[in-house]
This record gives sequence, structure tokens and C-alpha cells, in this order.
Amino acid sequence: MAGQTPIIIVAQAEGGDALQQGVVVDEHATDAAHATGEVHATEEAHAEVFPPFDPSTFSSQLVWLAITFAVLYIALSRVALPRIGGIIDARKARIEGDLKEAERLRAQTDKAVAAYEAALAQARQDAGKIAEDTRQSIRADIEGKRAVVEKDLGTRMSEADARIQASKSAALGSVDAIATETAQALVAQLGGDANEADVRAAVAEAKGAV
Repeated sequence: MAGQTPIIIVAQAEGGDALQQGVVVDEHATDAAHATGEVHATEEAHAEVFPPFDPSTFSSQLVWLAITFAVLYIALSRVALPRIGGIIDARKARIEGDLKEAERLRAQTDKAVAAYEAALAQARQDAGKIAEDTRQSIRADIEGKRAVVEKDLGTRMSEADARIQASKSAALGSVDAIATETAQALVAQLGGDANEADVRAAVAEAKGAV
């Protein structure tokens, strides 16, 4: 301000009376320095507060939070959620289809197993019947062949007996002739005369005695 006189500040050195230095300070400069210091102190105080925790910005933060939430909600409800729902529905439909296919395959498997077991039982029954029929056929064939063999053996034995009897009769006839001739030869060697009829009669008589 005009009319104010400057204040002279004199610094006196320690240990002496002599003046070391003099500085002239204006009152206006002093007031400005004080104001500037207060501003810097206020700015430093504001700088020390974390911005989200600054009470002076709460209203703007709430507004931006509401705007961001609304944008995210619209984006999720119109873009992300339908896609997620479509994916879930597709997976659900696929799972249901797989379950139905598995159930169908299980039913077919059960039918195939039942048919196999029925076929196996029928095959066992048929195999038993075939085996029994085969045994009966073999037994009948053996019996028939045995009867044929026994009949053939009987026929051959009868023929053999007939041949034996014929040979025996022939042999016996030859014995009579041989005995007759032998007797005649002996009588002739003894110097006698033997009639063939007499010799045969004698041989027959000797044979009957035996």
C-alpha cells in the first residue's frame, strides 16, 4: 500500500557488534509469501488424499458408477447373456440327445442279449436232440450190421458144416475102398485068392464090429 515505509531487517552476527548484512523487506512481499505458502499447504493437503476417497468427488463417482453399471447391464443383457443362454441350451439339448441315444443303444443291447440267450438255449436244445438222434441212428446201424454179420456167419457155418459132412462121408467112402484094396493085396501076397465081394463084406463086417 502507498504511504507505508519499508521495514529494514538487520542481522547481527554472533560474537561481535559489527553489522554483517542488511536486507530490506517490503510488507506486500511478505503478505504474498504468506498467501502462497498457505496455497501450497492446501494443495499438499489435497494431494495427500487418495482420489476415490476424496469426499468432494463422491457425487461424480456415483454418477459414473451408475452409468458404467447401466452400460454393462445393457451389454450383458443384449449380447453376453443371450450367447451364454444359447450355449447352455445347445449343451442341454446335446446332453439330452446323448442320453436318449444312450437309452436307445441300451435297449438295443438288451434286445440283442435276450435274442442271443434265446438262440443259445435253442442251439443247446437242438444240439442235445441232434446228439440223441445221432446215438439212436448209430445204435440202429450197429444193430443192423450186427444182425447181417450174424446171419452171414450162420450161413457160412451151415455151409461149412455141410462141407465137413460131405468131406467126412467122402473120406469114409474112401476108407472102405482103401481097406478093400489093402485086404485084397494082403491076401494076394499070402498066396491066397480073395474075391472082391468077399473082401468088401469082410471089411463091412469089421467096420460094423468097431
